Amino acid sequence: MGETLIDKDTMGSKSLKNRIKPIQANFKSINSVTKWTSVKKKDIEGESAEGGEATFYYTDKGLEKVIARHYGEMGQMLIEYYLMNGQLSFVFEKEYRYNRPLFYDTKAMKENNDMEAFDLKKSKVIMTRNYFENGNIIMITNTTGRGFNISADYPYEQEKNLTESFKKLLKLVN
Repeated sequence: MGETLIDKDTMGSKSLKNRIKPIQANFKSINSVTKWTSVKKKDIEGESAEGGEATFYYTDKGLEKVIARHYGEMGQMLIEYYLMNGQLSFVFEKEYRYNRPLFYDTKAMKENNDMEAFDLKKSKVIMTRNYFENGNIIMITNTTGRGFNISADYPYEQEKNLTESFKKLLKLVN
């Protein structure tokens, strides 16, 4: 879990650093839970070529965390959603982009005069951390390690996409 949240994500302005502290504290608190009141697993249909699954973690206070995995022919996506006061507070995305399609074994490699078969270790991995405050993204950092504030269109699109995908997941358990 160490790679999910990185303390250096707060390198921005002092006020942004202070706004992110409670999000990080909430994240650490949720991940320190050893006994959940309930854990529900659901299949995710139609979101990706190879399907997916979502796991919902509850305490006495309600839903705290959702982990979703989407499987595809050319990669997979792991998305962890963390809630604070019933709202998204942090979303961690880990995307694996495969070097070749999942089914591309050594036989397919030879048939196509290729030098490489599918190898999970050769996947490109992109990690994105999304910090939310009152339902809005306030900071995004990714594997290149550069954080930026909400001035570009990208954070708005990211916020919209994550919020919509989270709402779809909630429909699976409600």
